Amino acid sequence: MDAERLILETDALGNLKQVPKLPPNKRLEAIFLVLDNLTDFAVKKRTPHPDIVGKIKILGDVIHTVPETDWNLPQ
Repeated sequence: MDAERLILETDALGNLKQVPKLPPNKRLEAIFLVLDNLTDFAVKKRTPHPDIVGKIKILGDVIHTVPETDWNLPQ
């Protein structure tokens, strides 16, 4: 038996925001624990490596470099 920890988020109606990919043809047991404090799983602020701080210049439009279909946005 393998264990995998998933943190799922719901919208205002209690529906899952994103359905996880599950293994095919398997039986799964799920135990749901409601997390009260969202700060435990807050995204940590990322900082660049000290060797490149202040040396990067954006020379063009970075938003349109990848098609919108590749962004994996919720519908």
